[in-house]
Amino acid sequence: MDVSYAGLMELLAAGDAQVFEQVFKAYFKGLHAYACTLLDSEAVAEEIVQQVFYKLWERKEQVVVHTSIKAYLYRSVHNESLNYLKHQKVKSTHQTYIMQQGQQQERNAAASLAGKELELKIKEALNELPEQCRTIFQLSRFEELKYREIAGQLNLSVKTVENQMGKALKLLRLKLADFLILLIILFLYH
Repeated sequence: MDVSYAGLMELLAAGDAQVFEQVFKAYFKGLHAYACTLLDSEAVAEEIVQQVFYKLWERKEQVVVHTSIKAYLYRSVHNESLNYLKHQKVKSTHQTYIMQQGQQQERNAAASLAGKELELKIKEALNELPEQCRTIFQLSRFEELKYREIAGQLNLSVKTVENQMGKALKLLRLKLADFLILLIILFLYH
């Protein structure tokens, strides 16, 4: 370039497209190579360098260069590259967070569905118990009565209540065994 540095900056600030084109042609390849070393992507590096030149042109009246245009451009490419990398890191962190939230919601939905399914199976199994056995189980487990209180309420011996509870628990275990194994597998692999 046959124009002094100060003259070059004045021409750029005035919007001289030929001077801008000369600066672009003089520094683009070097800036692109430099950006490639920072970003490991030729396409992104090219985009960053073009962005730097675009900003230089858009803000030509406000740009104050204290060193040289070359140093200014390299520093600008460096800063834009770092900003890009920071943005990518934030984006990656956010995507990881969103993915984890989605997986957690899937697990919660599966657990909720499994819980409802278990509740339904328990109700079905309870309904299949003999009436006295079911009544004793419900008084013990749902109303939290002691065996002595149940025996008094139903006019039975405590031993009969104990035997009926044992029978109820055995029948429920048998009826729910397959379902409980399925639930365990579901929770282990989710």
